[in-house]
Amino acid sequence: MRHVILTAIMSLMSAGSAAASFSTCIADLRESAVRAGIDRAVVSRALALSEPDEKVLRLSKVQPEFKTPIWDYLGFLVDEQRVSEGRAMMRRYDRVLRAAERRFGVDRHVIAAVWGVETDYGKEAGDSFLPHALATLVCEGGSRQRFWTGELMAALKLVDRGDLQLDELYGSWAGAFGQTQFIPTTYQRLAVDFDGDGRRDLVKSVADALGSTANYLKRAGWRSGEHWMIEVRVPEGYRGPTGRGRRASLSAWAARGLTRADGARLHGADHAGLLLPAGANGPGFLVFRNFNAIYSYNQAESYALAISHLADRLAGMPPLRTPWPTDDPGLTRAQRLQLQKLLLANGYAIGEADGKIGPASRAAIAAAEKRLGMPPTGRAGQKIYRALGGR
Repeated sequence: MRHVILTAIMSLMSAGSAAASFSTCIADLRESAVRAGIDRAVVSRALALSEPDEKVLRLSKVQPEFKTPIWDYLGFLVDEQRVSEGRAMMRRYDRVLRAAERRFGVDRHVIAAVWGVETDYGKEAGDSFLPHALATLVCEGGSRQRFWTGELMAALKLVDRGDLQLDELYGSWAGAFGQTQFIPTTYQRLAVDFDGDGRRDLVKSVADALGSTANYLKRAGWRSGEHWMIEVRVPEGYRGPTGRGRRASLSAWAARGLTRADGARLHGADHAGLLLPAGANGPGFLVFRNFNAIYSYNQAESYALAISHLADRLAGMPPLRTPWPTDDPGLTRAQRLQLQKLLLANGYAIGEADGKIGPASRAAIAAAEKRLGMPPTGRAGQKIYRALGGR
């Protein structure tokens, strides 16, 4: 009993010490912001928090234990719904997109694809209040404390200079926000007032968001008039060079036995690298310098492939011609939502069906697979979807 009481006292002391430490950190941040020239009233309203944002702490510690296969990733990011909605949005904002294309030289289909992948054309921009999220990350400490501090100060300066209202600073837990998800320091450097109203508003102004995205890609090395990616087929047993950095001319790739995905011959002096994200038996992609500009937006080849393929689809090109090397393809967003409804109908407690496959859904999928005599992978694929009655 004495041990239990001592443990409880120590726990309370630890919690009290942590709370005091957090309060001290927030006070220091307030003073640093004021010294940086940010209006004290803005600082006081933005940093009126007495405890960390627990959701941010939880998400910052989550390890990527579930690796998404490339066919799942592209399955929900480049589904027919996103393509059809994207074409509709391109018609709606045709004047803006063409103006951005003329001014910055970036293909309008790529600009729209970034918008579509980042926030589903403005529908899902995040719900974390950035000053609280970033202050939480700063005061948690760690190796990126200086980075998070810089992002927090940049966010507050955007409000201080009049680009945004404080209540518009909502986005992802890690600080990206707006229609095309800029982090605050990138917003400071590269956002443009494309609608000419005197403010750089990437939250409510579609024109500012699309123009700023084009500006970002131009600064990242985009070359006007050049393509970004070609789907190709490699010869059976191909063991040649791969990777974005191992570039060769299209004619050189043709000499190695590669063809376009429709069988047409490759030719020309343009240089590209070969990506085989699922190995030589799946779709292949020759990627050009403009692909690298897209890659810089999120530093992941799967992300850049999704943007590039969605841009192609928005421009009227067909789905990938080569199937992924799997007998259990990925699901579209509509199918993911239906899978969750099927899980609920079968008695699995996953919360509300929202089409987003998180830990609760994966646990339920694994349980359903086990009940049906399938290997318990926890993956939202076609096999479990159909086994539960999906169409």
